Amino acid sequence: MIINHNIAALNTSRQLNNASGAQAKSMEKLSSGLRINRAGDDAAGLAISEKMRGQIRGLDQASRNAQDGISLIQTAEGALNETHDILQRMRELSVQSANDTNTGQDRQNVQDEMTQLSKEVDRIANTTQFNTKNLLDGSMGAGVGAAVQNINKSDALTNGVGAAAASNTLLTGLGDTNSNSLGIAVGDKITISYVKNGTTTTNTVTVTSTTDIASLAGSFASSDLTMSNGSMIETASTGGTAAAINGITITVKDATGNIRNSATNALSSFQEVTAAKNMRADGSATFHIGANANQNLNLDINEMTASALGVAGLQVTNQGQANTAMKVIDTAIQKVSAERSKLGSFQNRLEHTINNLGTSSENLTAAESRVRDVDMAKEMMNQTKNSILSQAAQAMLAQANQQPQGVLQLLR
Repeated sequence: MIINHNIAALNTSRQLNNASGAQAKSMEKLSSGLRINRAGDDAAGLAISEKMRGQIRGLDQASRNAQDGISLIQTAEGALNETHDILQRMRELSVQSANDTNTGQDRQNVQDEMTQLSKEVDRIANTTQFNTKNLLDGSMGAGVGAAVQNINKSDALTNGVGAAAASNTLLTGLGDTNSNSLGIAVGDKITISYVKNGTTTTNTVTVTSTTDIASLAGSFASSDLTMSNGSMIETASTGGTAAAINGITITVKDATGNIRNSATNALSSFQEVTAAKNMRADGSATFHIGANANQNLNLDINEMTASALGVAGLQVTNQGQANTAMKVIDTAIQKVSAERSKLGSFQNRLEHTINNLGTSSENLTAAESRVRDVDMAKEMMNQTKNSILSQAAQAMLAQANQQPQGVLQLLR
């Protein structure tokens, strides 16, 4: 027997320390719910888990970004809803003023309301904000390097044999796209009306045997009217909204003053194919809708002022002005409708984005949980085992410490 080294006690003490350490780790995992509490628990797993956590938090913030984007879009679209209502009222007033049962004073009263409504369109465009950012005044529009000229185009005309009309095609020989004669005769009067910067311009051409399409060009001051492959193309002389030509209306009347409907409808069938734009820096909004860099969505909102819509200073003080104003307002309504449609499509896209971000965040959270979270049932089993081992080791250590006392029996 030896007493200087109690090997049994040393062995038991080592086992007790191991069991106690394992029990402490199990209790730490059970109390935190995490399998990895420090890098030493699983170095690679910790790195993977932290990377996933970065993605998860990024996805959650991107979802909030997208929700803020929807709020901005709804603010802009709600303002344009009121602009739509104003334009509908302005069109209603134009129809009212076009009726010759009105006196000059009646039309002036209508004009007063038209003026105030136009100013309200400007006020809405210039004051609609989200988080102090102006939305409809053009400051959120895409960049325009140089002012853009507006272009109106009509594709309705052929010559007398059904071929595409040219600049030298006589007005008396014009047909529509179905090759039917427009019935324009010598002595007819053609009235051209359009609006530029709020001013309605009206010119009248008397048809002669030599009057051709090119003769109409002189009626468009500060613009260019050309024919190309059967298309009448009107191009503003300079870029920007101030030079834009809107509401081109060409009315053909016979010698007795009756309107030639076929000719009037064909000649007036202009549609704006290029809207006027003023030069401006890029102010389009970038929504960051992903967890990583450059996962963006860009939104631009065109200028929705009265000038940009072509209704600034619109006049309806006589029947001709009112007729032209209707076409101008129709174009303005189309522009607002197009902008609201664009905003609605972006909102729907962002709603799908939010759904996708939520799904991705959920799946990544599940993956991160499998890496970092503890299996409670399994760890409770380990803790129970280590607890029993620790208690058994304590009991055996007590027994091992009693063994050297047997040496004292030899002294008896």
